[in-house]
Parts: sequence; C-alpha cells; structure tokens
Amino acid sequence: MSPKILVVLSSHDKLGDTGKQTGWYLPEFAHPYYKLEGKADMTIISPKGGAAPLDPSSVEMFKEDAEASKFLKEKEALWTNTDKLSNYLGKADQYDGIFYVGGHGPMFDLATDSDSQQLIKEFYEAGKVTSAVCHGPAAFVNVKLSDGSYLVKDQEITAFTNTEEDQVGLSSAMPFMLETKLQENGAKIVKADQPWGVKVVQSGKGGKLITGQNPASAAGIGEAILAAL
Repeated sequence: MSPKILVVLSSHDKLGDTGKQTGWYLPEFAHPYYKLEGKADMTIISPKGGAAPLDPSSVEMFKEDAEASKFLKEKEALWTNTDKLSNYLGKADQYDGIFYVGGHGPMFDLATDSDSQQLIKEFYEAGKVTSAVCHGPAAFVNVKLSDGSYLVKDQEITAFTNTEEDQVGLSSAMPFMLETKLQENGAKIVKADQPWGVKVVQSGKGGKLITGQNPASAAGIGEAILAAL
C-alpha cells in the first residue's frame, strides 16, 4: 500500500493591505507533487475547504518552468476542491505525513489557525513526517506540543529568510518576519550559503521534521519526504 499524506494549502488570498492577491505558491506544490505522484496518496486540504487561492505572481514567475506549467494545466482539480482541514483532526493515525505548501498565504491564516496547529501537533507527536517549504513553516511557528513547549524549540529549521523577503520587497506587507519569529520561539535557523539557494533540513525524532527554504528547495523537499515515508 502507498503511504498517505495530507497536503495543506492556504485559504488566504489578500497580500496584507497592498491590494495584491496571494495564496499558495505554484512550484512549491507542483515540484513536490511530481516527486510523490504514483508513490504516495495525497489528500489536499485547506482551512476553509473548497477552492484554495493560487498566487497569480507565482504563475507568472514560473511560466517557463515545465513542471509548474504542466501542473497548472492538468491538475487544477487538486486545488479547486480541497477538503476542510478540521475534518482531519484526530486522524493522524490514518496518515503517514503532512506537508504545508508555501506562498505568502500561510503567513496570514495557517500561522494562527488553531485547527492547523492541533493537526501539526498530532502528526509530530505520532512520529509522522511533518514538513513544509518556504513560507509553509509559518504554520509551525506557534505550534505548542503536549508539554507546552514550542514545536520549533531547539529544532534545526529552514524557511524563507528575512533577506529573501526584503529582496522581493514584501517585508512591510507581512504580519511578521518568518525567520525572526522562528528564532524567537527557539528554532535554530539553517539556511543556504546564498539567498535563493537550495536548502532542505531534517530534524526532530527520526528526521521526520522536514523544512525547505524557498521555491528552489521544492523538488528537494519532495525527495526528502518520499525518503522519510
């Protein structure tokens, strides 16, 4: 039997008060998806259920990316009809892992969503693969474990860096800076030698807590999840 994994998308579509749209980021779903397709069963969920907003800027930026373009053309049903995240509480024993797709959306909804935090806690404490890429680790920032400690405390974590946020000019639109907040809650931040470089980090029990830094790390995190499953 194939391992089963929950893939979580943001339901948030507004980029602060910039008037721009946001959501989840195309290559950060497309690249891991193709690493896992046919090898794992994926169930796509989001806080609100239904259509999860795709960040239009990611479509534009990755229009030359063959996998992203193919995914956009052929897999729309995956994100237009997501199941509601809260339906999966208490079901970690039925799955082998959970993966949070990045994009700026998670900074606004998944970072503070109590159902999502409970779900992450259940997966992590059950020893399941618990993973996220780019801004996806925003979902981990405020998660507390049964002993009251932060999930990220003393863990090696990578995520979209303050430098990268500054370089895309969106720091002022963010509700918080992801790298800073992770550090405040005790994470040991690990990053690529250069901004936008590939970085995938495994920590936690049995290396099951898996994070990727940025869009370039999306294929790598797909491979790491597959290996950990």
